Amino acid sequence: MAGRRYIVAVDQSKSATKALLFDSEARPVHRVTIEHRQHYPAPGRVEHDALEILANTRQAVERVIAEGAGPGDRVEALALTNQRETVVAWDLETGKPVGRALVWQDERGTPLCERLRSQGHESAVHERTGLLLDTYFSASKLAWLLENDDEAARLAAAGRLAAGTVDAWLIWNLTHRELFATDVTNASRTLLFNVRTLGWDQDLRSLFGVESVQLPEVRPSAAAYGEARFDRIGRLPIVGVAGDSHAALFGQAAFDSGECKATFGTGSSVMLNVGRTPLAPPAGVVLSVGWGEADGVTYVYEGNIHSTGDTVRWVRDNLGLFSDYAEAERRAAALADSGGVHLVPAFNGLGAPHWAHGIRAAISGLSRSAGADHVIRAALESIAFQIGDLTDRMRENTAVTMRDLRADGGPTRNRFLMQFVADVIGSPVHVAETE
Repeated sequence: MAGRRYIVAVDQSKSATKALLFDSEARPVHRVTIEHRQHYPAPGRVEHDALEILANTRQAVERVIAEGAGPGDRVEALALTNQRETVVAWDLETGKPVGRALVWQDERGTPLCERLRSQGHESAVHERTGLLLDTYFSASKLAWLLENDDEAARLAAAGRLAAGTVDAWLIWNLTHRELFATDVTNASRTLLFNVRTLGWDQDLRSLFGVESVQLPEVRPSAAAYGEARFDRIGRLPIVGVAGDSHAALFGQAAFDSGECKATFGTGSSVMLNVGRTPLAPPAGVVLSVGWGEADGVTYVYEGNIHSTGDTVRWVRDNLGLFSDYAEAERRAAALADSGGVHLVPAFNGLGAPHWAHGIRAAISGLSRSAGADHVIRAALESIAFQIGDLTDRMRENTAVTMRDLRADGGPTRNRFLMQFVADVIGSPVHVAETE
């Protein structure tokens, strides 16, 4: 009897690295999740250990195959999705990272973005990249590193400093340094990539002062990315790469203009397919590449929320108001409303469509009768209100009509939250069977 055939998908997210084994019918068979440490060296700064992420990726892939596949089964390929905007820099000769990875939530690039904005560069940057001049995206983090890390500056001057998003770091290492590449979706989130010419923009590199940094080759999402090598399982061809939110849009089969999805995780990404033409986005919303194929790219409007699932986790871990997420759902649903309590989750500023930095989270509306359950409900409601802000803004462009919302991610298991989102946006919410 012939063995079964599998594909491994890696989802390297902000909080963990997940490896999923899918069978030939695209059904999930087994899953391994390995969390990595979050480093918060100062207010507004968020870092990861790139070597820890690499080790966890290797371990997760080897474990999911060892635990989920049997003798005679064939694992034919590996696909990779990853947290976006997070910057990894490393020495091309030694392979050692320069400092820790600077995570998308990190705000240390804010002064540079403010300076460039005051100098009148915002409209030109937006026209070329589709993005806003904001520290959320990669370029200002990389510029900060060059300005503040002597080793990074020395390596860049010597032509030895490589930098990229997490996918580029993993591909380079998994292929034993044979391929330095990223995909078009990840590149489109850096503020260094021109979404109209679909290449690295030399003027943008000069503007941010990173022209001496070695950037990866940009390939379509659906392309070959060499062979990953593992000690225990041998070689696996890497057959596709995309930023996690883009992969979710494609996985939700949102192939046509007007189809929209929300990915609920640490933060949330709302994406609306706008087709093959790079339409100018409404204020506070950005234009990104949804995915790239050999014959071109599909564009999306996107809004990114900094804190959604992370808000509920903060209420659990920092305030200790509940022990597990099922409990939080039950207690929130048992209330008629939040009792006037509101939580603004600006732990690292606010993302789209407000893009407000330098502010912090707040809980308001507390009365003498308010209790822990009201705060829990307010935290969940804050997620829905932020989704509503984004979908309302996207609907301002009448050239694209949003049809419904397709949802994925761990928090979608919360039925109260999903119903509240549907009520807020006034549209059906279809939850993916697989998170």
